[in-house]
Amino acid sequence: MEAENAAGAAAAGLPGVDGAAVVLYRWTVVHGRLTPDTLTQAADETGIGEPACRQALEALLEACLLQAIPTPPGLPGLPAVEGSPEAVGWRPVSPQAATAQLLSDRDTALRAQEEALREERRRIQQQRDGLAALVPVYLQARQHAFPQGTIDHLPDKFAVRALLSDVIDSCRSEVLVSKHGGAFPPAALREALPRDLALLGRGIRMRSLYQHATRFDQPTRVHAEQLIGAGAEIRTLPEVLPQMIVVDGTLALLPARSGGALIIREPDLLTYLLEVFARDWENATPFSTGPQAAHDIAVTVKQSILVLLAKGLKDESIARRLGISLRTCRRHVSEVLESLGAHSRFQAGVIAERQGLTAHPVPATAPAPPAPDPAAPCPACGEPLPPPRPNGRPPTYCSSRCRSRAYRARTKHGAPATVTVTKPTDTVT
Repeated sequence: MEAENAAGAAAAGLPGVDGAAVVLYRWTVVHGRLTPDTLTQAADETGIGEPACRQALEALLEACLLQAIPTPPGLPGLPAVEGSPEAVGWRPVSPQAATAQLLSDRDTALRAQEEALREERRRIQQQRDGLAALVPVYLQARQHAFPQGTIDHLPDKFAVRALLSDVIDSCRSEVLVSKHGGAFPPAALREALPRDLALLGRGIRMRSLYQHATRFDQPTRVHAEQLIGAGAEIRTLPEVLPQMIVVDGTLALLPARSGGALIIREPDLLTYLLEVFARDWENATPFSTGPQAAHDIAVTVKQSILVLLAKGLKDESIARRLGISLRTCRRHVSEVLESLGAHSRFQAGVIAERQGLTAHPVPATAPAPPAPDPAAPCPACGEPLPPPRPNGRPPTYCSSRCRSRAYRARTKHGAPATVTVTKPTDTVT
């Protein structure tokens, strides 16, 4: 009886199939068939009563769990249950067969609807791709109509990807990148790596600014090392501008709140963005790996946290600005308080101000070498250096590959400087 009750509960999704119907269905399976003559016997033996037995019969017929046995030719029809066809009896049908008979038409209709939805999605994507392909045409026409510079808006990430591929392919000299965040999505890194490697393979200079926290994210660190190995230059800061890409100094992409991007061609605004990038680049630390490099960056991050603590920022705001998790931020705050002997955030800020620890963090970089003689050969390969750049600065190396090779040699043999945080009686690194 417990099994029958459980089966009745499981069949609650079938209209009308309750515990009485399950009991009658089991009785019919055991006896092979149910006839008008044995209906009363089934009601007595199952104890569900003849009226409930007739209702259960109708529910089982509706659920296709019982199938009418038609009257053989030449025999008079027997009285049938109300709502059921004239028959000599009913035989049980397996749940699998009932499923095929009851749900096949509905399942077929549902599959047809799913196929129609897939086709509609395919048409929408085709139209989206077609419209995205017209973005370069629109922008080129706008550039001809407004040669002094424009600001345009791309509505979504699909249009941004189409335009980015177009401008990167047509890049002639340099790409500048600024990325906010301590870790980048692996899918975005996989998409960007082939495009960036192809760009560097053409001899295009690529400079990127990341946040210090990216050095502690494994996928982002591996991605950066691959780009540096191909000739890219990457530096890090505690805080950087939001996502920004500048191509050849003539076009910039900035993020838009809608999820798309702003396309900047206005010369005065481009000049401002280039000056901000150049300032941050000079203050940034070259991307390197190893225990000492990680230690130096951790010290710089703690000093940045101390500066923001002195300004009264909460942990959530500090974590967001430095691109680190809230848990990591709180751990650093606890270590800073302990190192200063402070019992509160306010006291830590007062001590830091008195000791002069809230100054801008000093980047752990070696002093910049003097500008090379334009007539001197490349220090990496000995080939003649190219002519000075448009900004008047003489090139240091003949190619980005030589620059990357020399940089790796410096970071391998050089010893980066360290930054320490002190309190009145102790020295804490």
